[in-house]
Amino acid sequence: MLIATWNVNSIRTRLPQIMNWLKEVKPDLLCLQETKVEDKLFPKEIFEKEGYQISFSGQKAYNGVALISQHLLSDVRVGFTGELPENAETSLFNEQKRLISALVDGIRVINVYVPNGSNLSSEKYKYKIQWLHFLKKYLQEQSKREEPTCLLGDFNIAPEDRDLHNPKRSSGGIMASKKERENLKDLLDDKLEDVFRVFEQGEGHWSWWDYRTASWERDQGWRIDQIYLSDQLIRNAKSCKIHKKLRGNIQPSDHVPVVVEIKWPIDDFDEDFLSF
Repeated sequence: MLIATWNVNSIRTRLPQIMNWLKEVKPDLLCLQETKVEDKLFPKEIFEKEGYQISFSGQKAYNGVALISQHLLSDVRVGFTGELPENAETSLFNEQKRLISALVDGIRVINVYVPNGSNLSSEKYKYKIQWLHFLKKYLQEQSKREEPTCLLGDFNIAPEDRDLHNPKRSSGGIMASKKERENLKDLLDDKLEDVFRVFEQGEGHWSWWDYRTASWERDQGWRIDQIYLSDQLIRNAKSCKIHKKLRGNIQPSDHVPVVVEIKWPIDDFDEDFLSF
């Protein structure tokens, strides 16, 4: 099974690129962030015509998440009310459309678009930390069902210095602060593992290049798009790759897809072997 995450920075602007990539790579599931479109204007018919199942949660000009699947999307849960009680706090964090999940062939896929935070002294940074705290509560509730879990998306956090092209300049700042990194690690709670780092330990691997300062031309990027897997899925992961070349497209997103390949579903023999 191929599962992908991609912040497309406007689905309508990037639609031809998305469709071309889907035809080339044929992922089982593509999780999008920053779709920037109201639900009534989401171009669902184009995907449905190609045989995809679609679920989405969006808003005008900002945020937005979507699931585009070759398989049945079941038990779709939109926003934090998918796992947490509906109350004033949940309603507050649901105002920005940043989270959607579904079961796909028995895997709980949770697609997130973590707030950027703007700068360390801003109200947006405080909101980002609060949002991460709330995501932890969400994941704690979801984990009670013991589903094979794939948490993925644009986290707007570089987990380590090796995920920055210039750690001396960027480490400690927005998207690389100690508090952001600690909160990310805390919500993963040793139950979810960064699958890219299972296959690649080195530096120089980026998923995002800022539109400013010719960062793409200089290959000065960050790795802020990640895929985290629970134990059963990690044991069956075959690869995890960043599709870097798409950043060189005409009018590209500032992010590129990250794709994990998992041997799934597991047959009875494999289960017996893994538990041996």
